[in-house]
Amino acid sequence: MGTYINPGNEGFRIITNDIYVDKTGLIDYVNSTIDTPRRLTCFSRPRRFGKSFAAKMLSAYYDKSCDSRTLFEGLEIAEKASFEKGLNRYDVIYLDITRFISVASSIKDVVRSIQSEVIGELRCVYPGAVGEDETILADALLHVTEKTGERFVIIIDEWDALFREAKGDEALQKEYVQLLRGLFKGGPSTDRTIAAAYMTGILPIKKYGTQSALTDFREFTMTNPDALAPYLGFSEAEVRRLCETYDADFESMRCWYDGYHFEQVGSVYNPNSVMSAIWRKSFRSYWTSSETYESLKTYINMNLEGLRDAIIAMLGGRRQKVDTLYFQNDMTSLTNKDHVLTLLIHLGYLFYDSEKGEAGIPNLEVADSFRLAVRDAGWEKIAEALTDADDLLEATLRGDCAAIEKALEEIHMAKSSVLKYNDENSLACAIYIAYYTAERFYEIFRELPSGKGFADVVFIPRRNTNKPAILVELKYDESADAAIRQIHEKRYEGKLREYFGNLLLVGINYDRKTKKHSCVIEKV
Repeated sequence: MGTYINPGNEGFRIITNDIYVDKTGLIDYVNSTIDTPRRLTCFSRPRRFGKSFAAKMLSAYYDKSCDSRTLFEGLEIAEKASFEKGLNRYDVIYLDITRFISVASSIKDVVRSIQSEVIGELRCVYPGAVGEDETILADALLHVTEKTGERFVIIIDEWDALFREAKGDEALQKEYVQLLRGLFKGGPSTDRTIAAAYMTGILPIKKYGTQSALTDFREFTMTNPDALAPYLGFSEAEVRRLCETYDADFESMRCWYDGYHFEQVGSVYNPNSVMSAIWRKSFRSYWTSSETYESLKTYINMNLEGLRDAIIAMLGGRRQKVDTLYFQNDMTSLTNKDHVLTLLIHLGYLFYDSEKGEAGIPNLEVADSFRLAVRDAGWEKIAEALTDADDLLEATLRGDCAAIEKALEEIHMAKSSVLKYNDENSLACAIYIAYYTAERFYEIFRELPSGKGFADVVFIPRRNTNKPAILVELKYDESADAAIRQIHEKRYEGKLREYFGNLLLVGINYDRKTKKHSCVIEKV
């Protein structure tokens, strides 16, 4: 049992000693790739989405220096036909790139350190197989295979850490890519030494132009998770089971941590945040405590055409079209709006609908990160509206029409074409921003089918709140009274009959000539 070679199964054993959601089906996939052209897998996902847990699980399963059978008994992989295929049958090389960065005297030494440290351990584990003058890791592995017949499973955690920590050091990045190419470039040496490889990190593999730096890897990402989508986060069924077992409120869990959606599995939740809510018995933003919003502030404040309007539209509940194809998979080659939005998808700040090619803000937890970032990014009017959203909701419940009119006029002054009203959609965007924090208490629906048409914005109280339902109808160059009349004429309120006695009707109009908002509130 070593530091890098066959590190044992203690890491995974500790994970399973706590609340554990079974993701061992990932092993079955990796088993299916062994000794095939698909044996190189890169699975990227955001921080706090279980990357290191998966890497430690795979290491414990393949590591031939230990007996992990009892660890996996009763889990999904034990029921698979491939269970015996790789169980403790391979020499594992486990590399945590963030560890190398943290102990290096200079980040420029990291690539050389990876090679020298692992080669040094190979000499100890396989005496006589690696020469004293060997400095190239790929060659050292080949020598071991030639002398002993042993083949390796290579697992790299936080593979992209150098691209994130040394953003501007192109020479270091190229040196690192050359190391990886040497290990995984294909051909006789790779075929003979590597049975399978699994890399995980936040970013997909770096591109040069439109070409991947490591063409033989099969990639699974936040934009295309494909067959590995079930192992990206927690599914809704898994979260429901956790809530039932540990007496947690599922509706609150869904409000705070749901919002990522993939065709193969449906809703996906942030695993770290779900577990934190269970352990701490409190629903709040664990994202900002573990993932700084400074980077988010930097990216959303970049002076790229259309980016600011796109962010404001998403703050206003809209989705944005995103072309993810030409993102270079780094944090520096950001030359247009789509590059930044694609990066935010990979960082977990946005969900991505691959069918429609659209992105949006996934849940209340991430919304909190945007609120903090906008506050410090110099977007004064938007920031004020987001900060005052709680007060505006309370004012609405009191029937304070003047507060609503004032809040909307402040938002309308923001420097954004999204909020320069051309239709009721733009006004609805302002409504979402004005009531940004209301999702703590409500599910908010846009264009909800009701009566003889579609109600513009409807606030349905969550199960754990006693606040009234709110139905908002929007008008443009008419009157707030006309909005209330339309609600009654088209019987929009009928859809909310169960809330009669605890239902507010809100009519809002924007007058283009006076540039004023008017509001009427009626209690049903």
